[in-house]
Amino acid sequence: MPADALVLFGATGDLAHKKIFPALQGLIQRRALDVPVIGVARGGFSLDRLRERIRDSLDRSPAGRDGDAYTRLVELLRYVDGDYREPATFRALRERLGAAARPLHYLALPPSLFGVVANQLRESGCATGASVVVEKPFGRDLASATTLNDALHRSFPEAAVFRIDHYLGKESVQNLLFFRFANTFLEPIWNRNYVEHVQVTMAETFGVETRGKLYEELGAIRDVVQNHLLQVVAHLAMEPPVAMHADALLDEKIKVFKAIRTATPADLVRGQYRGYRGESGVAPDSNVETYAALRLRIDSWRWAGVPFYLRAGKRLGATATEVLVTLKRPPQQLFAGNVAPNYLRFRLGPDRVAIALGAAAKRPGVAMLGRDVELFVCNASTEELDAYERLIGAALVGDRSLFARDDGVLEAWRIVEPLLGAKDSPQPYDPGSAGPAAADALIAPFGAWRSFDDV
Repeated sequence: MPADALVLFGATGDLAHKKIFPALQGLIQRRALDVPVIGVARGGFSLDRLRERIRDSLDRSPAGRDGDAYTRLVELLRYVDGDYREPATFRALRERLGAAARPLHYLALPPSLFGVVANQLRESGCATGASVVVEKPFGRDLASATTLNDALHRSFPEAAVFRIDHYLGKESVQNLLFFRFANTFLEPIWNRNYVEHVQVTMAETFGVETRGKLYEELGAIRDVVQNHLLQVVAHLAMEPPVAMHADALLDEKIKVFKAIRTATPADLVRGQYRGYRGESGVAPDSNVETYAALRLRIDSWRWAGVPFYLRAGKRLGATATEVLVTLKRPPQQLFAGNVAPNYLRFRLGPDRVAIALGAAAKRPGVAMLGRDVELFVCNASTEELDAYERLIGAALVGDRSLFARDDGVLEAWRIVEPLLGAKDSPQPYDPGSAGPAAADALIAPFGAWRSFDDV
């Protein structure tokens, strides 16, 4: 059943300002949101101040403020001000909910408050018939993620828990699934017999900027590898689900996670860009990685022997998220000249979305010489639907297929657990480079990383 109210905890915070309010405007524009929206915060705000903050949020958003949608959002808006640890706050929320029987509680809060708020929701009766959305990071390791799951499950059944990973809401990541399972030609070659190796890259030219203090608690592995990149791997490696409903889809993704070997330090290269230790909020002797390159092995019938290489980093030579699936060369080289092996390339953003096939074609002229060409399936400049708009809309109607399930989160932490808290110093690399040279050695048995000059 669809939710009949949306409760936004952390309504005065940065996430709500930057992402959630623009998403709510988009939902109203698409007529996908017409229930009370109750903001909850402890900032001493009033309803009028919250309205002004929403106006500022929309004015600063890429889409701008839509006057009609903003007016409708303000009409739906309610507000509760109070401390998250005080029962009085939740009694006031219960009154604001009125006759609503299926509220969706969005916890745009630090994970340390998830259990606190969930308990208060249960004790006040606000959790009855309700569902809950929580943001990443979902834990810092396997033990803390298990503790968070237990805290949420005391108040909400797993079927009512929506764990956001905004990458799952991206049009380009959804297209990975569609392209794989809607096209017959891909299935015969999508396996160890034809695929040589897979690269998943998430590169950024910018550094930690104002997130230095937060990044010191995360690092690249916790920030993007354990969640975003492993979700992309699951989309690439999963078997076809029996149907496109949430449990069938999530079951197949969990099978992939369970088949991935637990990583070891020998599978990892950590790096840190020169100048990171001088960033605001960063310790002068910081051991935190701003770059991680990781080799994964999937022990399944389809992927046995095919290495998956993941890399993510800041202050690199490009800003791009991309998948490169390199196919094995033909068994015999009939023509002179050196052409690249065939590949499938998925550009997942942020500024461009593309699916392309790398192939070889004859050069014009008398000689039988080849040249590398790319055949584009799609090549777009922007996403058509914001990820948060898609995800909040799915949560409102109870669609869990775009969210992480409890067992999947724990398996993802299990995979990277031995890599956390490394004592060795990350290898330095120059801003604007491709990262530390040791990452090249990691992938060397299967060639080289895709050059940022080509991204």
